[in-house]
Amino acid sequence: MSLQRAARAAVDAMMGFYDRPTGRWEPERPWWQSGNALQALLDYMLRTGDTEYLWVLDHTVEIQRRVYMGGEFRADSTDDTAWWALALVRAYDLTGERRYLDIARTGAEFVGEYWDGTCGGGVWWDVERTYKNAISNELYLKLLASLHNRTPGDTADLDRALETWRWFLASGMLNDEGLVNDGLSQCVNNGGETWTYNQGVILGALVELRRATGDDALLAVARRIATATTTSAYLSPGGILTEPSEARGADDDAPSFKGIFIRNLDELDRVLPDRPYRPYIERQARSAMSAQGPLYGLHWAGPFDRADTARQASAVDLLTAAL
Repeated sequence: MSLQRAARAAVDAMMGFYDRPTGRWEPERPWWQSGNALQALLDYMLRTGDTEYLWVLDHTVEIQRRVYMGGEFRADSTDDTAWWALALVRAYDLTGERRYLDIARTGAEFVGEYWDGTCGGGVWWDVERTYKNAISNELYLKLLASLHNRTPGDTADLDRALETWRWFLASGMLNDEGLVNDGLSQCVNNGGETWTYNQGVILGALVELRRATGDDALLAVARRIATATTTSAYLSPGGILTEPSEARGADDDAPSFKGIFIRNLDELDRVLPDRPYRPYIERQARSAMSAQGPLYGLHWAGPFDRADTARQASAVDLLTAAL
């Protein structure tokens, strides 16, 4: 099967998990994963021009924007809000409709309410303000830079993005191996797991920030993180991207992470003239396609374990990136 046909088959299979009455993929699964599945679908449509499932965009947004905390995708964790906001940025890229960008901006404003001076800055992961971590701040950085790049005359989003990047770089979460740990404890790197999505979102964030500033030093940092991940015996054993929790079956969230990494690695690779990560992305796609499909499990080198929205959206991310 060609890569194009495999990608479409994976999208069709992902839509098999879509619940039209609720506007979610598998309503029993974590809410943020429906936002991530929506982005995977939008990325596929943008890459291929295949818009058969475009109806899903408005159907999902109009239901899900109203479900929590007064609406507009506000949630009790800042990363949940930011995942949806970034999907809406992609909806704007696909359709050119400004209303999607306006909703994404409300997400950035909500996340920004949880920035304070604890640990010198950064946004909290949760509304209870118990934890400052990598993912919420990476997403906030990417969202701010993305909004700036799509808003003529903006300076405020760029100023906040640069402040966020300076804080992140000084936080210590980027370790000496070039990998990002999970977060901070007592304002220092907690040595937490180097989840693949933490290595990924920062790549896409730095691509957007470099687009805004023209600063190639940002891409040098991104390349260091990307190379550390793709050559890591821990995260890429045998050259195949592997989530740290795969050996124990992973929890509800972790099966989404590899697709997020590949999506952002692809964003980086496409702005680099030598396309250094293209062979790595293609290797993942070939491995996954040889082991399974159109439904995909947790292990991209096999064996197939089971299918769900998180696993399938990761596969859609991967196959779209490889196109």
